[in-house]
Amino acid sequence: MTDNHHHTPSAPDHHHGAPTGTRNLLGPAATDLAECPVMKGSLVVKADAEAAGLYRDYEGTRYYLCCAGCGPKFDADPARYATA
Repeated sequence: MTDNHHHTPSAPDHHHGAPTGTRNLLGPAATDLAECPVMKGSLVVKADAEAAGLYRDYEGTRYYLCCAGCGPKFDADPARYATA
């Protein structure tokens, strides 16, 4: 049996049978995460928060919230949470 399988570094569609667009099983990259300013220590996946409307823009910065309960708290005193 002959192995005709060659690796070419310039082959972007080479994926050994893994479907294109598969989920990264290692989880989101650090740049895809943010800490909720209201519930310190709660990490938020930015894309998920945006899809759910769990974010606030304040003075040119976007803040990602971990749950719907954090929205009213942030809204009541955004300066407090923006500097926290």
